Amino acid sequence: MMTSAQVLTVLQEVLAQVEFCFLVTLDPSGYPSARLMQPFTPTAEMTIWLGTSPASRKVRDIRRDPRVTLAFHSVPAVAYVTLQGRADVVDDLEGRRQHWREDWRAFFPDGPTGEDYVLLRVVPSRLEMLHVTQHITPEPFGLCPAVLLRVGEQWELSGV
Repeated sequence: MMTSAQVLTVLQEVLAQVEFCFLVTLDPSGYPSARLMQPFTPTAEMTIWLGTSPASRKVRDIRRDPRVTLAFHSVPAVAYVTLQGRADVVDDLEGRRQHWREDWRAFFPDGPTGEDYVLLRVVPSRLEMLHVTQHITPEPFGLCPAVLLRVGEQWELSGV
């Protein structure tokens, strides 16, 4: 049986290798709305940063209801990671410069200092992972994921 720290380490390794994820917000009618995003590598605390336009539908959704889900899939690892938590819109100039990819200039011509670029900060409270090649599945081999819940500043394995 793996510890929560071991599961978290494997989870971070998967996220460091996955280039895209789906961000799921709740639209005004309460239905989930998913879109493909290119996140930055998570921080040690598992905060995930994404760049977007302040005029986007996802920003409107998050300002109305900050509950979000991020879903990642790694084909080589035969793994998925899902994060649930709260997002907020951050319009900090230094943060925008720090979280910028030059190949995004086609979408944001004025770059990280432009008026049409903001950040989304996602702070997860729940992490879920199924990783076949690392055997992070229930015994005997099954389809239930490992679940980590944030308790204070720590992550604990859940029986859920």
